Amino acid sequence: MTPPVPPASPPPPIPPAPAPHPRTGAAAGIAAARRHRRYTPMPPREVFVRHVVRNAVIGGSMIFAALMIGVVGYHFTAGLGWLDSLVNASMILGGMGPVNPIVSRSGKWFESFYALFSGVVFISSVGVALGPAIKRFLHRFHLDIEADE
Repeated sequence: MTPPVPPASPPPPIPPAPAPHPRTGAAAGIAAARRHRRYTPMPPREVFVRHVVRNAVIGGSMIFAALMIGVVGYHFTAGLGWLDSLVNASMILGGMGPVNPIVSRSGKWFESFYALFSGVVFISSVGVALGPAIKRFLHRFHLDIEADE
């Protein structure tokens, strides 16, 4: 004779649905987040201008910091005067190339790494500065970029 099977315990209660977002009313979840992102109205022009100004300041600060790194680097590694260091750093950062010939070994090492660094900083700062305009363009023409599922 087999022993009696004890009664099964009841299933756990189903948790309540998540509360809707307080501002938008959207339900929680990935699908709701996609709907929310896709159908939000375009921010007002004042918000766009604020983002453009903020990103322009960030991009300009990146350029200024890179320029100061170049000026100090040329001055101490290549032995150039402050004005010549500024000219060389500006020309490298702008993509034109050096003005003064560098004769010291440390100056040549600095110049080569600064040229690579300058290219990356310049491209990054342009990306930062154009970010709000690109986002507004994509939003305006409903060009949602979605991952393949």
